Amino acid sequence: MYRILLVDDEALEREGLEWIIHRSFSDTFEVAHAENGRAAIELAEDLRPHIVFMDVNMPGIPGLAALREIKARAPETKLVLVTAYDYFSYAQEAVSLGVKEYLVKPASQEQIVSLLHRLREELDREKHQRANKLTLRDRMSQVMPLIENELALLFMTGPEPGEEGRQFADWLGFSLDRGVAVVAAFPADGITQPDRKLFRSFHGLAQTFGSSVTSSLLHRHMAFFLRKPPGPSADEWMKDVNRFADRLIHQADQLFQLHIYVGMGTLQAGSAGLHQSYFEAVFASTFAHEEQPLCLFGELTSEASAAFLQNRDKLDASAASPLYVANALQQIRQEREQEATSVADRAKQYIDSHYPEDLSLDQVAEQVHLNAFYFSKIFKQHTGETFIDYLTGVRIAKAKAYIEAGELSLKEICFRVGYKDPNYFSRVFRKVTGVSPSDYRERER
Repeated sequence: MYRILLVDDEALEREGLEWIIHRSFSDTFEVAHAENGRAAIELAEDLRPHIVFMDVNMPGIPGLAALREIKARAPETKLVLVTAYDYFSYAQEAVSLGVKEYLVKPASQEQIVSLLHRLREELDREKHQRANKLTLRDRMSQVMPLIENELALLFMTGPEPGEEGRQFADWLGFSLDRGVAVVAAFPADGITQPDRKLFRSFHGLAQTFGSSVTSSLLHRHMAFFLRKPPGPSADEWMKDVNRFADRLIHQADQLFQLHIYVGMGTLQAGSAGLHQSYFEAVFASTFAHEEQPLCLFGELTSEASAAFLQNRDKLDASAASPLYVANALQQIRQEREQEATSVADRAKQYIDSHYPEDLSLDQVAEQVHLNAFYFSKIFKQHTGETFIDYLTGVRIAKAKAYIEAGELSLKEICFRVGYKDPNYFSRVFRKVTGVSPSDYRERER
């Protein structure tokens, strides 16, 4: 139910309005009364009304002043000005308060009912919009961690993330101007599988540091890409990054009893720079040791740095090599590619078997155990078509086969291939084939 606050110093006016409201909207509105501006302000604080009918002329706090107070505390409230005089004398001030509706006493029942119908439709529409926004926020909260991990992988595996990576960075609000990579390397016997508590702990620490992108736990290491904000000098900010790395080491020890080694790359520009900084951090992490668990690439000897630059592009499967991560990431990419191909094939099989049904993207994504956003992306990459284009293609191909068989009417074919409206089926068929279903039938005879 929606809440209405009736404010008028005349009790008969309030009671008359309430009678009309209850008679015309028996289960829609809950009605409260206030006899002056002060009482209205106090009641609105607790009631949070959806609609306020406010008489302009009352003893004490004037109606417009009371509306101003209520509007400041509940900006979404619908305000209706009630006056026995010409509304236009109050129009300028009322408009500044957001008043869009008014009633001139004595208002007829038809006027009041028409106004309430209009306000109820507005409230219903706004309620629906809020629900849609909450649904979208919930879906985005599920998708964002996947996008963040995907962007981290793009930084790790190549110097140029492409349009997809730039789009991911934009969604995450992660500017690709300047930044640094930090790598946390875990002992071989410390973690044998991804640990969600550890990831959440480290990810939360990165988020408190500032604009960041964190990878999942991959082959005994996690990567953190930290963006340098405008303002502090490079030297000052890198000291902050040092403190962040120290906190990673301390947190791993205190919360998870893990002795990790951390490598830190140099401050670089752009996505290619972040890729460079990441490999520097991986390389530096192999020089860390128990007495000095943090190693900065910028502090390594010139000989070590030269060796890194000379051998960076070589893939070495040995876990003892500072570049073993490159091979691990290549393997991950291959596995992900194979998995994505399998997902697309399973989805196509499901669509081919269930095309007569009222199929949706969400339904097929659920069948292959993927978020709808990622399923849509993978399906397009591996089939060259969107979900709806592929489904339409299957349905029209089946429709053509039925028409060629000549055993069913066009209306029966429409329903059999998954369409509920013969006119819509005809439009889709013409769009795909260039001719109408009836013309196609004539041509096949």
